[in-house]
Amino acid sequence: MREIVLDTETTGLDPNDGHRLVEIGAVELYNHMPTGNTYHQYINPERGMPVEAFEVHGLGDEFLAKQPKFAQIAQEFLDYVKGATLVIHNAAFDMRFLNAELKWANLPELPTDNVIDTLMMARRRFPGSPATLDALCRRFEITGFNRDLHGALLDSEILAEVYLELIGGRQPDFALSVHTDSGGNQDASTAWRPRPRPTPLAARITEEERAAHAAFVEKLGDSAIWRRYDG
Repeated sequence: MREIVLDTETTGLDPNDGHRLVEIGAVELYNHMPTGNTYHQYINPERGMPVEAFEVHGLGDEFLAKQPKFAQIAQEFLDYVKGATLVIHNAAFDMRFLNAELKWANLPELPTDNVIDTLMMARRRFPGSPATLDALCRRFEITGFNRDLHGALLDSEILAEVYLELIGGRQPDFALSVHTDSGGNQDASTAWRPRPRPTPLAARITEEERAAHAAFVEKLGDSAIWRRYDG
């Protein structure tokens, strides 16, 4: 199952008032696992950025004027999300802007029946409690993100973490959904595995811990399993 967790930034609240998209950010999940495949695009809204929007997003008119117009990146965006379920916080807002932009570009609109709204999910799960992205980050103790400025890609990465918590954490089915055919072969759609990270995570082990481990293995003698992988 392919899902795209998506967020947008805009010049205002309503495309019917002439407001436009200025940024799209998205991350791909496959069977509820991040693949590392992301999409990020700044967009020239062909209008001025309101002061209050600039203060939130940090995007100025001079910067945005150098970016491509939506019509220039629309097909690339559609190719990225094609066939995927969209996961959006307050989906009605983002979908209204996306479909308005697609309509103005004479391109097919995105279906609204293939969208998961995490705002509605959070309100059903925690009735009466705040359901903003920041509130859900605090509830699920999701940290490590700089929230001084809002950006579409950053917010989509945070939303992916929130979404996985809302559905029960990573790999909620513990891989029990893997199917095999009569010959014992895994279905291609469920045998998928996430791609390696483009840049490996830095090691967190300290030199003291490394030395302590080496001393421990030395005490076990030549039969220690770790010795099989030395070198």
